[in-house]
Amino acid sequence: MGIAILVLMLAGVGLMLARKLPTAFALVLLGIGIAILAGAPLTGEESIIDTVLQEGAPALATTMLAVLIGSWLGKLMEETGIAATLVRKIVEFGGDRPTTVALGVLVVSALVGTVTGSAPAAMMAGIIGIPAMIAVGVPKTTAAGTILMGIAVGVPFELPIWQFFSTALELPVGTVRGFMLKLFPFALVFAVLFVFVETRRRGVEHTWSLTSAPGRVRARRLGDAPWYALLAPAVPLVLALGFEVAIIPAMLAGVLYALVTTTRPAEMNQRMLRTLYASFDIAAPPIVLFVAIGILLEAVKLPGAIEALNPLVGAVAPEHPVVFVLVFTLLVPLCLYRGPLNVYGLGAGIAGVLIAAGIYPAVAVLGLTASYNQVFGVSDPTSTQTVWAAQYAGISPQRVMLRTLPYVWCVALGGLCVTAATTL
Repeated sequence: MGIAILVLMLAGVGLMLARKLPTAFALVLLGIGIAILAGAPLTGEESIIDTVLQEGAPALATTMLAVLIGSWLGKLMEETGIAATLVRKIVEFGGDRPTTVALGVLVVSALVGTVTGSAPAAMMAGIIGIPAMIAVGVPKTTAAGTILMGIAVGVPFELPIWQFFSTALELPVGTVRGFMLKLFPFALVFAVLFVFVETRRRGVEHTWSLTSAPGRVRARRLGDAPWYALLAPAVPLVLALGFEVAIIPAMLAGVLYALVTTTRPAEMNQRMLRTLYASFDIAAPPIVLFVAIGILLEAVKLPGAIEALNPLVGAVAPEHPVVFVLVFTLLVPLCLYRGPLNVYGLGAGIAGVLIAAGIYPAVAVLGLTASYNQVFGVSDPTSTQTVWAAQYAGISPQRVMLRTLPYVWCVALGGLCVTAATTL
């Protein structure tokens, strides 16, 4: 039965890679299929309807709400000009020095990445940042990669990510926060290294043209936001890290701060509702995906699934810390192209199996999935932020993957080394 479940998982990966089924639909069908193969009844305790579907769909509800509030804050930063002002000030400070401008945009991208991820983060930092970098001679591929590497620097501090790992892996938020703080230095060092190396390896290139970016978005000049409003991305972080405020209240405080510092009282209600409604459009894709992931996680935690998969997974999972690092470092490419180790796809199910079957402690699975997430968020040619940044710069996502992959692979290696040293 365990082999049948693995074959079903591989079939699901094939359907996702071939784009025959959207990822969310494929994960729901996988969850139902695994439950059937595990011998789960249709209704009742540990069943398909009452457990996998009814309990699985809202299992990540807290994460969904965190994503929605993060999208709301991101939309406020966009509409009020906070994000654009941050980028413009950095570009003005950098002048005509390519490396300095790129480093400045990297910092802004990291700040934006702490608030929201995916394409919205890339757009907020990149609409002004990419043309500004290319205008001073940064190569197009490096400009797109800088935006993505910067977002990856911010991801260890993205509060919705903390909530996702906490809920999905059943870990305290403090445990997730602790590992993310250890992962951050690797993301920062290799992002800065990317900028220094890539801005110098091909020299200065003054070639900027928006005509090569299909579906481009032209920036609308907004007035500069007040200097104190630029602290909006830091408010949730200060509350969550410095005062250990819960994630959702900390993010709501960031929303309130951005609103109060940029909006006249008479306009607050209208802006608050307008940006909240707009944030639903931004948050809808990840929310749908989290519904599907919750269903898959409930399916792989069924007793029949654990009993079937435990011998197979246990036989191939490396136990020695050094072997753990070597094997999972070599498997890094399997998180690309929506592969089986992508945490926002089948990788979530595999993580659930590793924990439910007792193969690894949950904190070790956290280290594994969070390390892989650094690679997926930057180099996966199918991720929305990579596609947007590449197309806006006028290049292919595959070029961005080839240029950034060595750096984020090293970030993943660092995360895996920390995981092996502290949890195995």
